[in-house]
Amino acid sequence: MNKLEVNLKGFCSDIETLNKEVRSSLGPADYKHLLRTERYGRIAALLGYSTAWIFPNPLTAFLISLSQFTRWLMAHHILHRGYDNVPGVPHRYTSKGFAVGKRRFLDWFDWMLPRAWDYEHNILHHYHTGEDADPDLAERHTEFLRAWRIPKFLKYIFVGVAACTWKFTYYAPSTMSVLEPESKKRIKQPHIIFITIKNIFQFRNKHVRMLWLQGYLPYGLFHFAVIPALFFPLGQTAVLYVFLNKVLAEIFTNIHSFLVIGPNHTADDLYRFSFHYDDKAQFYLTQVLGSANYNCGDEVRDYLSIYLNYQIEHHLFPDLPMLKYREIQPQVKQICEKWGVPYQQESIFKRFKRMVDVCVGNTAMKEMSSIQEVVAMPVDKLSAIPPAASQPVVHAH
Repeated sequence: MNKLEVNLKGFCSDIETLNKEVRSSLGPADYKHLLRTERYGRIAALLGYSTAWIFPNPLTAFLISLSQFTRWLMAHHILHRGYDNVPGVPHRYTSKGFAVGKRRFLDWFDWMLPRAWDYEHNILHHYHTGEDADPDLAERHTEFLRAWRIPKFLKYIFVGVAACTWKFTYYAPSTMSVLEPESKKRIKQPHIIFITIKNIFQFRNKHVRMLWLQGYLPYGLFHFAVIPALFFPLGQTAVLYVFLNKVLAEIFTNIHSFLVIGPNHTADDLYRFSFHYDDKAQFYLTQVLGSANYNCGDEVRDYLSIYLNYQIEHHLFPDLPMLKYREIQPQVKQICEKWGVPYQQESIFKRFKRMVDVCVGNTAMKEMSSIQEVVAMPVDKLSAIPPAASQPVVHAH
């Protein structure tokens, strides 16, 4: 195996400097951007539901889907504490207020509990990225599919079905597994027994009961029974059409989220790690080596990608406002290139193909068994590196 030549000390120093600069620049523009993003989702909801009763159609379903997807976008960045330190942000847009208690039904009412997702994603995934302890390691989850001796086209069909259903067949069971059902306390990682699609009907399991009583049933009844029933004054046909648009919207939301979330950490040019980092420099390095960006830089593309097209920047600094990722992305890329750290970035569709190739067994992820596989950049290469230039964070207004 070829060892990586990286100047880890220089890389860490520059990332730390950038970290301090960007945090000192938090301000009103970040809050305004959050509100503007939320407004996109509300407009989509208004347009979607105002036409949902007319007839089933993909445009209406996509708008409804986009409104629901925007709530996930909001939850992702707010629960990551991205707006906790932004001056002037109301309590309801901080991690301590958003989707907490009854506000779950206003802020982010989805198949899973926000508190469970917060622990599963923000802690277990983000601080064990690419490790065996990472609950979202797709290559591990698809080992059975990779080894399955069936025609390849059936494997592709399996991935397609998973894409259409993954929020409730994978994500909801996975997240609901990490909390104690009664106390809602976090279960320590070695003691978590994850629910899967194989045992979601084992109602003797208290986690399965929590999944149904606090996840599946509330979400399913509200979105597929209560909302269509609200259109009853327009006639029974209107109720049916709203129901069909809601079902189609749910499929769209699953596909959309699968497309932007799945490929972030799964590809033949990304790493799995059989060790845990020892310090901040190693943490920064593993986050970059285990993550990939999509094309980025404009409002529409970033919004539709829920700012996960800045996955490298997000994993380096999980608790920044989403607008900051756009601002610092060129600098992070330059720092990585400067110190020899591979920085992977392609179109979302190329990254999606790479992920699917891993899932069906066409390719495999790289593996790193020890930080010793990363060696100091040779002196001749180091001497060719130009002195670091002062590049303050560019603020978007």
